[in-house]
Amino acid sequence: MGRLLPILLLIGLTIFSLVVVAQSDPGEVRHLPRWLWFVLVLVVPGIGLLCWWIFGRPTGEGDGRPARPVAPDDDPDFLRRL
Repeated sequence: MGRLLPILLLIGLTIFSLVVVAQSDPGEVRHLPRWLWFVLVLVVPGIGLLCWWIFGRPTGEGDGRPARPVAPDDDPDFLRRL
């Protein structure tokens, strides 16, 4: 079981990273296109997923505004239409 645990952990992290790559916004992925990150994580599981988490994933830093307003009164476009 001791030898199997690192392999299962690597498989689990690879699957999790592939899901995160697939769900990321293509415009916010850094350095490489999203499809290339997907291939890199899939083909080179250990190094590819480490590179994705360090260099490729979106940082969440935008223009300071939330991606979607939380409530209608927080949306300036909605308030303008009133």
